[in-house]
Amino acid sequence: MRKSLLIFVGLALAAAAGGAVWFQRAPAPETQRATSIPTLDNLPLPPELPRIADGPEYDRCLSLLRDDPDEAMRFAQAWDATGGGDGARHCIALAMLGLGEPDRAADRLERLGNSTRAGGVARAAVFGQASQAWMMAGDPNRAFAAATIALTLAPQDVELLVDRSVVLAAMQRYRESIEDLDSALALEPERAEAWVLRAAALRHLERVDQAFLAVERALVLAPENAEALLERGILRQLRGDVAGARNDWQRAIQLAPDTMAADLAAQNIQLNELGPQRR
Repeated sequence: MRKSLLIFVGLALAAAAGGAVWFQRAPAPETQRATSIPTLDNLPLPPELPRIADGPEYDRCLSLLRDDPDEAMRFAQAWDATGGGDGARHCIALAMLGLGEPDRAADRLERLGNSTRAGGVARAAVFGQASQAWMMAGDPNRAFAAATIALTLAPQDVELLVDRSVVLAAMQRYRESIEDLDSALALEPERAEAWVLRAAALRHLERVDQAFLAVERALVLAPENAEALLERGILRQLRGDVAGARNDWQRAIQLAPDTMAADLAAQNIQLNELGPQRR
């Protein structure tokens, strides 16, 4: 399974309606752009298959991205100058992403997706990476366009459906987000991440009971999923179960310390301790 960049790119917190709220994995696009270099787990590196290119140079360049995007950029540019083709151009784009230039990376990825002679599935993967990069750059509109092209090429790609659902949620198009998640879950019903995202979207539509069923399903599939515990805690608080909410948030912190989910859980606990007058 491909590691989705968007699982990293943010959980948004808002203190309202008696509780903190998370959903979007990207910060509000009008206020924040990428300011730090992504870590290995957050770079949308290509899956084992499909790949936009093959060969030792491509493998070498991708391996450099994991530890040294500056060196990956130098390697890719030198390779491109000697006829590296799609593989070199792909690595240049991903190196830009690793160097904190997601808008330039996204533009290059889109151009590569349009120009490459690779098959449709590989092109879909590149447009999916472009969508992720646009989200890092704070441009959900362009992210949506790129994700839609990707899904035109690979309409049953679960990763792409989940990624576009997040883009739609960032645009507050929650019903459409749920439609993409339903399509993803029809193909892969045991995908806990999609159930968590579905719960959050339903909550934003004030369908709290349905949201609770969705997050409970996620926790059956992945009992130690910190994001699911964070979401269930929010839903429990909305239902008036303050003690249950606190237990879920404390468990999320215990399971995934030093993560954004843990930070938000801690903030929610603090808000509860301050009392309703401070929310």
